[in-house]
Amino acid sequence: MNPVAFSIFGLEVRWYGVLMVLSFIIAGSLMQRWGKKAGYKEDDILDLTLAVILSAIVGARAYYVAFSWEYYQGDILKILNIRGGGLAIHGGILGGLIGGYIFCRIRKLNFRELADFAAPGLILGQAIGRWGNYFNQEAYGGPTNLPWAITVAGEKVHPTFLYESIWNLGVFFILLKVLKKKEFDGQVFLLHGILYSLGRVWIEGLRTDSLMLGPLRIAQVVSIITILFFLGLYYYARKNQVGKPTK
Repeated sequence: MNPVAFSIFGLEVRWYGVLMVLSFIIAGSLMQRWGKKAGYKEDDILDLTLAVILSAIVGARAYYVAFSWEYYQGDILKILNIRGGGLAIHGGILGGLIGGYIFCRIRKLNFRELADFAAPGLILGQAIGRWGNYFNQEAYGGPTNLPWAITVAGEKVHPTFLYESIWNLGVFFILLKVLKKKEFDGQVFLLHGILYSLGRVWIEGLRTDSLMLGPLRIAQVVSIITILFFLGLYYYARKNQVGKPTK
């Protein structure tokens, strides 16, 4: 599989990058649509989108490099080169969350409500972005004889990127439904974290290229922590009607 989509004046543009840009555009467009309906200024939503994208890219790369430090140590050019992959979604979400929160505090915007508007587009973008792993021939699982197996280096393996893409698409439709009748600001975003992490726990167990910390798969550990933490926040917010949306 050729990871290069096309070339412009000799510069190779990879499918991974094309799909990432498409994901950002879709996620930003959805947040813009719902934000405008809720009365937010178009410029505020656009600026927020750009701030979240930049901080998400930095977070995703920093997370990946941190847990692959032996490979990147001492080579700043290798750290900065993201064209071939090496972005961790957990780091991207964390980076985007921090960047978005800081931006909302500066502009005095409702962070929880805007996070709800961002969540469906985010998970849809994740579903699309996973196909970049297919073109890069990465993020696949162990050997299998299942009919939908893909062949990598002459061996049939689990297409774990496909599993996660399908899972994320299902979560997208759930979040759309919840967004229409949510009980409190932040509910949709918390559900995003919980549902995405549930899928990631079992899918990560099939992968052969996981970031590791000793014997532990980092993505599984982070996912389990996210599930427990977000469930606690969800229960507290729902019980105490924190950030109840105005009707």
